[in-house]
Amino acid sequence: MRRSMTVLSAVATAAVLLGGCGTGDGDGDLTDDWPALPPAAAFTPAVGMCQAADFTDVVTLAAYQPIDCAEPHRVETVHVGTFPVASPTPPSGSSADMRGAFADCDTRASGYVGDDWRAGRLRLSVAVPSGVGWAAGSRWYRCDLSELTTVEAAATVVTRTGSLRDALKGPYPLRLGCQQARGGKGAGVQGLVPVDCVTRHDAEFVGVWRAPEGAYPTRQADWLPLYAGCRSVLGRFVGVPDDAELRFRSGVVVRPPGEGRWRVGDRGVRCYLWLSHRTVTGSLRGAGPAGLPVRTS
Repeated sequence: MRRSMTVLSAVATAAVLLGGCGTGDGDGDLTDDWPALPPAAAFTPAVGMCQAADFTDVVTLAAYQPIDCAEPHRVETVHVGTFPVASPTPPSGSSADMRGAFADCDTRASGYVGDDWRAGRLRLSVAVPSGVGWAAGSRWYRCDLSELTTVEAAATVVTRTGSLRDALKGPYPLRLGCQQARGGKGAGVQGLVPVDCVTRHDAEFVGVWRAPEGAYPTRQADWLPLYAGCRSVLGRFVGVPDDAELRFRSGVVVRPPGEGRWRVGDRGVRCYLWLSHRTVTGSLRGAGPAGLPVRTS
């Protein structure tokens, strides 16, 4: 995830060397005519601005090139927070400071778009200052959202125009909805493809379940709480009892975050209902027992 970034001091040095050619008085002394390097300066990113370049988790002043979100862009900054404590280097990995930053960004991003950001084709990322910026006094963390082509595997970032503010307050194209399962049957669901709800389909996004603290699921037994949690979300979405019969009404597909995101505190699991035995038209939101009957065979 880490990328090699242009070091700000190196850029400043190159600029001085190139700009200084021919500015001396010609006395041949290379020690008394060159201006001193400017000190490294702290800066704070602006909220509501966008970036044309891909997201990077370490930001230098040289790489920070904000643009109006009306222009084509790939990243939008929805909040900028401040780390609560000072340390010699920027927080990284699954440190307490980074987990705190992600938790704040999680809440802020959902408020920015008008619903849990996971309810849309969106990805939340957290950026921090470079080592040079940190040494100069920068203590911010930047909460960035990007639009994705899909929330399934092999997702890519979309170059878009327009802000994401309030993007999930209504039935906008970014919002997850009806799906068509790929694979299925004995092989289980291998993928989900968004479809218009007026067409026949066999799956639908029903909401997000927040997993408790714990290790990332790797064994079959570890996945059981995720399925149970998503079944509860499914029951509320459709309006059916969350009881022993629910598993005979619908299957469930769970999509947790990746292991790296899990370690930094992302516990939002996307949940989908899956009708392995039939297809429907229209959404099953609020359909009740009649819309999602118990299977008898």
